[in-house]
Order: sequence, then structure tokens, then C-alpha cells
Amino acid sequence: MTKFIGKLLLLVFGISIVVPFLWVLVSSFKTGNEIFASPWGMPKNPQFVNFRHAWFDGEIGSNFVNSIIMTLGTLAILIPTGAMAAYVLVKYPFKGSKLILNSFMGGLMFPNFLVIIPLYLLIARLGLLNTKIGLILVYVAYSLAFTVFVLSGFFEQLPNELIEASFLDGCSHSESFWKVMFPLAKPGVLVVAIFNAIGLWNEYPLALVLAQDKSIQTLPVGIANLTMTQQYSGDWGALFAGIVIVMLPVMIVYLIFREQIQKTMLAGALKG
Repeated sequence: MTKFIGKLLLLVFGISIVVPFLWVLVSSFKTGNEIFASPWGMPKNPQFVNFRHAWFDGEIGSNFVNSIIMTLGTLAILIPTGAMAAYVLVKYPFKGSKLILNSFMGGLMFPNFLVIIPLYLLIARLGLLNTKIGLILVYVAYSLAFTVFVLSGFFEQLPNELIEASFLDGCSHSESFWKVMFPLAKPGVLVVAIFNAIGLWNEYPLALVLAQDKSIQTLPVGIANLTMTQQYSGDWGALFAGIVIVMLPVMIVYLIFREQIQKTMLAGALKG
């Protein structure tokens, strides 16, 4: 009976995810009149032009490129920095190291809107307001707590004997990290990178406040702007097409790495 209820709940959860996505996907090929006249029906004549309108007229294309730059730029700084911090705090304990690690964990409890005003003033004083590098640095700081928290658990599971063996082979401390320990933590690094990428791809409040210049706006902000404009123009098909453009990269990334994510999460659960 318990297994049946579990499977039923999983089925309901799956339907709650798949059905809305399919509805948005089908609606992206409809005209505005079809969306309101038959919201659950199939498009009579698929409107592929909706994607062109969203990409060019709705400026989703430039927002898409900006989101890729922001996400990849953030990960390029975040992953090495977070991995080194987690490694040192776990493998080289010193007075106050646990307090620092707990501080990173405590950072997970604070929503970003609590610091958005002082953060805005700080970024403005540094001359980084409405710049890509400014938003990237904010994203790094915003994501560092989660990254250190997760990777510290993976590095803690690696035996210290590996470090000692690398020293005997002539490795320095940095070489031991980059050549031995970091590659062994690759599953955790991959999962952290994927979850951070998804979070950054969908991040809205910080981008709305710190990147008000249209030339650097990201996809979530672009979709919000598209929603407001299409309400008046009536091009709802373009709006749904824009939503599909936002959703597809996340789904593709998950489909590519889903087995790795599942294995890593299962291994973490077993270790816990």
C-alpha cells in the first residue's frame, strides 16, 4: 500500500510538471486568437514565426546571450573559488575554520532581497552598476555559500592519505589539490555547477535591480518585459515562444547530466 501511494504521488508530481510544459510548448505555435478560443487544442497552422518575433522583436535573443555570458562567467569564478575554500576549510582545519564554514552555511538562510539595497549602493560606488562584471561578481558572492556547503561534504569524504601520498610524489599543496583532490571531487563539482547554473539562469531580483540597462538584461528580466509589452500588442504566441526559449536550455542540461546527478545525489544520501 505504501509503495502504491508513493508511486501515485510521483505520478501526480510528474503530471504537474509535464502537462504545464506541454501546454506552453503547444501554445507557442498558436496565434493569439487560438490561445483564447481553444487553450487546450492543437494549433491548426503552427506559427513558427512566434519564435522569430520573440527572438528579434522581443529582444529575447540578446537576453539569451547575456544570460549565457553571466552564467558561464559566474561559474568560471565560482567553482574554483568555492572548491578551494571548501577544501582548505575541511582538509586544513585551523582556529576559526569551523566558524567560517558555519558562516557559509548560515548564508544559505538569508534571501537576497534583504541585502539588495546596500548591495545596490555598494555596486554603484564601485562603478559596477549596469555592467556584466558587476552582476557576475554579485552572482559569485550570492552562490558561494551553497557551493562551499556542498563541496565541503564531498572533500570531507576523501581520505587524507591521498594528500600525504601526493606529497611523497613531490606535489605541492596546490598541485595536490588540482591534480588529485579536485578531480576526485568531480561528481560533486558537476552537480554544484549544474544547480548553480539553473539558479543563475532563472535569477530575477538581482538582475532586475543591478542590470537595468537593456544591453545587459538577462532572460528572466527580458521575459518580464516581454510579458508587459505583449499584453498590449496581443502577441501571446510570441510570449509563450519566449518562455519555451527560457525553459529549453535547462531541460537539455538536465537530460544530458541526469544520470550523473542521480548517482551523485544517491551517493550523498548513502554517505549521509
